[in-house]
Amino acid sequence: QVQLVESGGGLVQAGGSLRLSCAASGRTFSSYAMGWFRQAPGKEREFVAAISWSGGGSTYYADSVKGRFTISRDNAKNTLYLQMNSLKPEDTAVYYCAADRSRSWSLEIRPVGYDYWGQGTQVTVSS
Repeated sequence: QVQLVESGGGLVQAGGSLRLSCAASGRTFSSYAMGWFRQAPGKEREFVAAISWSGGGSTYYADSVKGRFTISRDNAKNTLYLQMNSLKPEDTAVYYCAADRSRSWSLEIRPVGYDYWGQGTQVTVSS
């Protein structure tokens, strides 16, 4: 089992940047594929980005964030990151990190495909 704790959210102006972090407990972090999701008020949780387990050689992004967000991982620090640039008001949401223990070679974009979740961190982008 792994416990996840997000940090780095906050209030930023449109066009600005934030870096989210997700600290994972345990010694098996590298064996989990990881993902970032977000949920705005009144909307369903939506996929943002995912990164493969082990060295994180594969990544995948939602079209809405492609070219602006970068997902990465540091297995030595048991930490997942989401660098968010050129932020827009529509990026405002609670952001969650999640862990997928399946060791599948395909990246999961459905929330149901993830086994462990953090508590979320609020990102607010003002216009």
